[in-house]
Amino acid sequence: MTIQQLKYIVALDEERHFARAAEVCMVTQPGLTIQLKNLEEEIGIKIFDRNKVPLTPTTLGTEIINKARKILREADEIRDFVVNEKNLLEGELKLGIISTLSPYLIPLFIKAMKEAAPKVKFIIRESNTGQLMKDLETGALDVVIMATPTGNPNLIEHPIFKEPFVAYLNELHPMANEEFYELQPTDKTELLLLHHEFCYNAQLLDICGLKTSDKIKEQFTYDISSIETLKNLVRAQLGFAIIPQLSILNETQSPLFKPFKEPIPVREISLVVSDSFSKKLLLEKMNEAIWNCLPDSLKKDFAYRKIRWNDSPYFVKAVSKFS
Repeated sequence: MTIQQLKYIVALDEERHFARAAEVCMVTQPGLTIQLKNLEEEIGIKIFDRNKVPLTPTTLGTEIINKARKILREADEIRDFVVNEKNLLEGELKLGIISTLSPYLIPLFIKAMKEAAPKVKFIIRESNTGQLMKDLETGALDVVIMATPTGNPNLIEHPIFKEPFVAYLNELHPMANEEFYELQPTDKTELLLLHHEFCYNAQLLDICGLKTSDKIKEQFTYDISSIETLKNLVRAQLGFAIIPQLSILNETQSPLFKPFKEPIPVREISLVVSDSFSKKLLLEKMNEAIWNCLPDSLKKDFAYRKIRWNDSPYFVKAVSKFS
């Protein structure tokens, strides 16, 4: 028994004629007749007396048609409920964001979302990519802003923008006076990474053509997770960093950062949800708010190379230690 079959018997009861009912249901008359016959055979009851003109329901058929009407009304109510839920711009939303993006995007995002969805309460959690993906799958988070693609079939990604990487150099670096940065052979051992930010580090190693971080900075180890700390290490001439462009939003005149030549290495930033997430309108509002609050430099077209992380040998090896 299907919803469509119930619609057919209700239409037949209202029209009392196969051809007119078929026209109302936008189906061929033979198709409607076959579906009625299948339904009657399934339940073992004749719903209509075909010997009477006009077509007349049987006694039990009348009761079945009345129940069908009730079921169809309830189905419509469910559909209306789902539509309202998808379009609801209020309530609570648990939002996660990667720590290499949070300090720079969240202040802009909060201001934009106050105007776009003033009745939504956002609970924001900053964490690393692996934890955010787990929290999405378990329902601890509703939406995550992160670098994609994740390669996770249980998650749905809605790309927002492509964020270029830039080189952050100290004043003594051989490329310090150049317009663009080009990787130097000696830079590979000077690259500064972040502790436990495996997806971010994997992207940096990809840009530098490295598969492992084992030979980087062997003379000291550190446990930091802040791009701002990386910048200070660079200023102290303890290495060089590759950082996302939003992290220099307030340093556009600084001579310490250098753009790459095209195709520019970028990370794709997306809104990521589980496959059961239903608030589509809110997702659209978030996407629009983030795009609108971005600096113009990130909205321009340019030749780029998207840097992945989920298929990096470094990432797979690093995560396996903690799984």
